Amino acid sequence: MTGPASVRTVHLDERGWPARRTANGPRPVPAARLDEHFADLLTPPPWATDIVVYVHGWQTSPDSAVAAFGSLLGLAARQLDTRPELYPRLASGPRVFAPWPVLVAWPSRSLPSLAGYRTIRERAHSMSTRGHAARVIGRLLGYLDAQRGDRTPVLRTRNGQYLHLVGHSFGCRFLCEAVQWAAGDRPGGTLGWSMPSVPGRPFTVDSMLLFQMAAPRDAFATRFTALAGAPLRGPLVATYSQYDRATGFWHLRAEKRAGIGYAGIGTAPAPVSAIDMLPPGRPYPVEALDHRFVSVDAGGVFVRGRGPAGAHSDHLRPESAHLLLSLADHAR
Repeated sequence: MTGPASVRTVHLDERGWPARRTANGPRPVPAARLDEHFADLLTPPPWATDIVVYVHGWQTSPDSAVAAFGSLLGLAARQLDTRPELYPRLASGPRVFAPWPVLVAWPSRSLPSLAGYRTIRERAHSMSTRGHAARVIGRLLGYLDAQRGDRTPVLRTRNGQYLHLVGHSFGCRFLCEAVQWAAGDRPGGTLGWSMPSVPGRPFTVDSMLLFQMAAPRDAFATRFTALAGAPLRGPLVATYSQYDRATGFWHLRAEKRAGIGYAGIGTAPAPVSAIDMLPPGRPYPVEALDHRFVSVDAGGVFVRGRGPAGAHSDHLRPESAHLLLSLADHAR
């Protein structure tokens, strides 16, 4: 892996519908042209081995989201180049890990206050439940799945790719809503994880990494209960840190409960495995990550940050890249 590719961006408006940029400003994509719009933006190149979809969080402009996503993949490139022995399935060939990045950008800016936090919480909720975001992102993932071809242990096919989802803050909610919404008639399945494939789904996700999720600790037991099944074939991994004030202080006041990003996954419809975030030089054994829900204590890593959000956005770290690479490695 020599470095991240340029980021492809899908812009959503406040209804959760894709918007295209025109000379007269953003305009909604006509419903009849949605797949054409995806085709213009999202045809994976032949060299790509992994598709990584990233949804940003609170207080993030599209340009900042592109920079953050590029930074994360840049950290992954350096980590893989420096410590290839930690990822034997990624480092054993010239194209075994060549990620192609897709960003989902949405209007997340608000005042850095409790009122602003509530505004974006309600917007994220409305975009998915009363708007189109869950269905649109689910359709986007289905489109990408249809383009990525077959996967084999050594990626013998020219277009065989793995699909990984990465979210931050409220972006994690969008991903969970989209994966839960998905339904279809085509079975999925991948190679590395022990979780069984589930028939009747339109796509299969190989891993799902949620940084500092802005949702109550019991969200997987009360709201996202379908994630115990599919189309998530690999693990759902969520980080948390007691230095995250956005999902601690602000979330507690807005929702009367601490958030996952502050206190970790609480109850869920399947057992939750609890582990510590490891330094970039220590490997993650497959048995540490091979569970439906994995709660990762990043309190020793995500510590930087001032102001109302604290360390909420301190996830662009080598340790995060190490976790992402470990999930990609074990998925094979």
